[in-house]
Amino acid sequence: MRILLENTALAVIDVQERLTPHIHEHQAVVERIARLIKGAQALALPIIVNEQYKKGLGETVAELKTLVSEAPHFEKVTFSSCDDEATLAHLQQLGRNNIILCGIETHVCVMQTALDLLEKGFVPIVVADATGSRFANDAEIAIQRLRQAGAVISTSESLLFELCRSSKHPAFKTISGLVK
Repeated sequence: MRILLENTALAVIDVQERLTPHIHEHQAVVERIARLIKGAQALALPIIVNEQYKKGLGETVAELKTLVSEAPHFEKVTFSSCDDEATLAHLQQLGRNNIILCGIETHVCVMQTALDLLEKGFVPIVVADATGSRFANDAEIAIQRLRQAGAVISTSESLLFELCRSSKHPAFKTISGLVK
């Protein structure tokens, strides 16, 4: 299955101030999420942001906050973004079948969201290098489970070039610059 630009949106899940510093290799994960966001913007993809229990976990991290300032934000207390009615309604309104998932934690909120998206007829695309957990093993097992369940697993660079499709795409130079 090819991932087509016109049928795809990006969901950024729970990359928050009090949670992110505890994630294995968190700086690299945040950098790859920033790459995805910038690429999605260059490709004019819809973007949504979830924040888990902001009172306890804080806002989206500073490195991403300005990048997603225009995107709709949904606060949730459920692990799966799909269990939050406003988030699910927004995803359904977008009319995009492919939902790119990045964020934290891979084995909790990202995994449960992906499994629920599958159940609801969406195609979750989990960007393995733009998700993270406190322990690498938790993330690895979650990615294995998601692959077995039918989610698409990709990397930020591979996905951005797949969405771009050609060096003739107007966003190609931007995408190419993001992955260097």
